[in-house]
Amino acid sequence: MYLPARFNEPDTDALHECMIRHPLGTLITHGRNGLDANAIPFELVAGEGASGVLKAHIARANPLWQDLRDGDPVLVVFQAGDAYVSPGWYPTKHESHRQVPTWNYIVVHAHGHIRFHDDETFVRGVVARLTRAREASQPSPWKMGDGPKDYIDALLRRIVGLQIDITRLVGKSKLGQDEVARDICGAGHALRACGQHEIGDAMLARAEDKAAPLPSPRPPPLP
Repeated sequence: MYLPARFNEPDTDALHECMIRHPLGTLITHGRNGLDANAIPFELVAGEGASGVLKAHIARANPLWQDLRDGDPVLVVFQAGDAYVSPGWYPTKHESHRQVPTWNYIVVHAHGHIRFHDDETFVRGVVARLTRAREASQPSPWKMGDGPKDYIDALLRRIVGLQIDITRLVGKSKLGQDEVARDICGAGHALRACGQHEIGDAMLARAEDKAAPLPSPRPPPLP
């Protein structure tokens, strides 16, 4: 991924938070049948391994789990928000007319090695935890025990588990860092007014950081 230093997001905790808030990742693989991409909701286990572990499940009918070998390198892309930015939202555009449209976004790339688990205990655990996390905001959360046991058991036999041991996380937050603070702020407020709160809020936070005065240098110690 092209990653200018000003757009780099090196904070692992911030990257994990993006992945948790936006769990639908695009799993990109290169197996015996060539390139493939699958949209999959992932569970992030941040405390396992050096950079965390991703767990998920796919349909048994999906040839992916037979196309790859355990240990093959893979990439998962998490898109944590994006928005078109109009040059008209920049105050300096109306002064100099030296602005053009752009697209801002937050993305996380998780590199790792994949393993498959054709194991009912593993699959049941992944499904239960994913369901519990997503149902938590519902007034009457659905749980696996709500369905007839034979029905749930039959569905679980139709899926296969997978695990990705993350070896490297790369985060990119393109939020107008190359603009002056008032332009970032103007675009951020405009995005919020359009309902694009994810990127709008992130841009306003960057504008606040950019506008904050630098701390005064400490005087040299007395001899």
